[in-house]
Amino acid sequence: MDVQRWEEEPIEWLSPTIGRQTIHTGSMTLARLTLRKGALVPRHEHENEQIATVLAGRLRFAVGDEELVVAAGESVPLAPNVPHEVEALEDSVVLDVFSPVREDWRRGDDAYLRGDAAARRLGEEAGPGSSGGRPA
Repeated sequence: MDVQRWEEEPIEWLSPTIGRQTIHTGSMTLARLTLRKGALVPRHEHENEQIATVLAGRLRFAVGDEELVVAAGESVPLAPNVPHEVEALEDSVVLDVFSPVREDWRRGDDAYLRGDAAARRLGEEAGPGSSGGRPA
């Protein structure tokens, strides 16, 4: 039996503000996301059920037409195929559980999280001359 020690696993930095660690089993994916203040997971949807649990920090979730702020110790269940986005209101750590497995993540077909796409979107929303909420 293997033991996953998050502190010993490298963080895969998908952008300057979003880091990810994952465990995939036959039927689910568990991910620990590190989100720096101002990080934006752009609006997206997927076939997976998801439960997002904030371990540290505060996040703004936009789910469908509803917005809510979620703090450490709180969870948000997300049904399959529901559009959602997340903004880190402060440095945060989130534990996400997905079922079935996030095959798009295994394939690396997760461009909405990678590179500077999320950072660029933050800059566009903040307007010209703004850092877009990214850490200095």
